[in-house]
Amino acid sequence: MKPGPFVPVPMSGNDSYIRDAIEGLVWHRCSLRTLYADTDRSQVVYHANYLRYFEFGRASLMREAAYPYREIEESGYVYPVIEVGVSYFRPLYYDDNMWILTRPTLLKRVWLRFDYVIIHEESQEIACKGFTRHCAVNSKGTPVEVDKKTALLWENFPQ
Repeated sequence: MKPGPFVPVPMSGNDSYIRDAIEGLVWHRCSLRTLYADTDRSQVVYHANYLRYFEFGRASLMREAAYPYREIEESGYVYPVIEVGVSYFRPLYYDDNMWILTRPTLLKRVWLRFDYVIIHEESQEIACKGFTRHCAVNSKGTPVEVDKKTALLWENFPQ
C-alpha cells in the first residue's frame, strides 16, 4: 500500500511548522537521525522504534508549546497511551535523517489523540503514518477531564 501524496511547505516565520499543500493541515516538525541501535538484523529501523519517534515528536511539540510533559505531570496529570496505530510504507536505515510531523487531532472529555507522519528527509518519502490516543488520569490512575492547559494547545494549534 502506498500513501497519498504529502507536500510539506514551510510556514512563514517558523521553521517548526509546515503545511501539507495537499490537505492543508498544519504539522509541527522536528528532526531526528536514526541510531544504529534502532535497526534490526535486516538493517532497517525495527518497527516498534517508530513509537519512540512518535513520543519524540509529541514531546517536542509540547515543549515548544511551552507545556513540557514534566510540567503536565507536576500539575497532577498523566496521559498514558491507550491506543496506537501505525502504517508502514518505506523503511528507514541507520543514519537516515527523518522529519517527525506531529499534530493534535481529537480532544474528548477524558482523552486526546495525536497524529504523526514520519518522512525520510532526503527523499521526502513517507516512511509511516500513525496515531496515539491518550487517557487523562490523575496521579492515582483515575480517569479525569483533560487539563485546561493541554486543551488550550488543541484550541491554539495553527490552522
